[in-house]
Amino acid sequence: MLDPLSKFIFRHHHKVERNVTVLLVLSFLVVTIGGIVEIVPLFYVHNTIEKVEGVRPYSPLELAGRNVYVREGCYTCHSQQIRPMRDEVERYGHYSLAAESMYDHPFQWGSKRTGPDLARVGNRYSDEWHVRHLADPRSVVPESIMPRYDHLAETDLRTDDIADHLQVNATLGVPYTPEMVAEARADLLAQGRNGTDTAGLETRYPKVQARDFDGNPQRLTEMDALVAYLQGLGTSVDFTRYEPLAHENLR
Repeated sequence: MLDPLSKFIFRHHHKVERNVTVLLVLSFLVVTIGGIVEIVPLFYVHNTIEKVEGVRPYSPLELAGRNVYVREGCYTCHSQQIRPMRDEVERYGHYSLAAESMYDHPFQWGSKRTGPDLARVGNRYSDEWHVRHLADPRSVVPESIMPRYDHLAETDLRTDDIADHLQVNATLGVPYTPEMVAEARADLLAQGRNGTDTAGLETRYPKVQARDFDGNPQRLTEMDALVAYLQGLGTSVDFTRYEPLAHENLR
C-alpha cells in the first residue's frame, strides 16, 4: 500500500521527466540538500581526524620524492588506501588511518590498482630492490607492465626551491615551522648523503631514514628522493601500540 506522497510522485513523475528545466532544478535541490546534510556537521566537530602518535610532516627529501611520485603519475596505477577488509589487511597490513593522509596535498588514495597498494610499502623492500624495480620493473617482477623510470637515476634532484615547497604546504595547514623552512635545503642534503650530520634533521623529523638511497653517493638524484618517499610510507605509526577509538574498532 503506497502512502499519499508516493502516490503523488508516481502520478506526476512523467511531468518532471519530460520537463528539462524542472528536472534540472529539482536535481540541483536534491544535490544541494544532500551536500548540506553531509558537509555542514563537519564545521561543528572540533576534530574530524583522530590524532595518531607518530604521524609527522614529510621531510624535505621525502616531500621532493612525493613530488616526483605525483609528477610521474604513480597514483594512477597504485593506491595508498588499505580498506578494512580481511583480504586487504592480510595482504597489505593494517587498514589505512585518516591521520596518515592529513599532510597530503593532494591525497594519494588513488582510484584503481593496476599495481599493488603502496600504503605500507616502506621498509618492505631494500633500497636496491626499489632502484632496480624503478629502473627496469621486469628485472624483479617478470610479469610487470610498469614502464621504466631509469631516467630518475640520471636526473639530479633540484634542491634550491625545496623551502618554497615547504612554505606552500605550510599555508595549506601542514605544521612546518619557520625553522623547518629555513633548514629545508640543509635537511634535504643531510638525509640523502652519507656521512652528513643528521642531528638537526632527526630532531625535526623523528624516525627519518637518512642514507644514500640510489646506490650512487656521488650525486643526489630524483631516484634518491622517490625511494626515500617510498621507504617512509606506512612507517610513521607503530601499530603494535596503536589502539583505535572504540567507534573505529572495525573488527
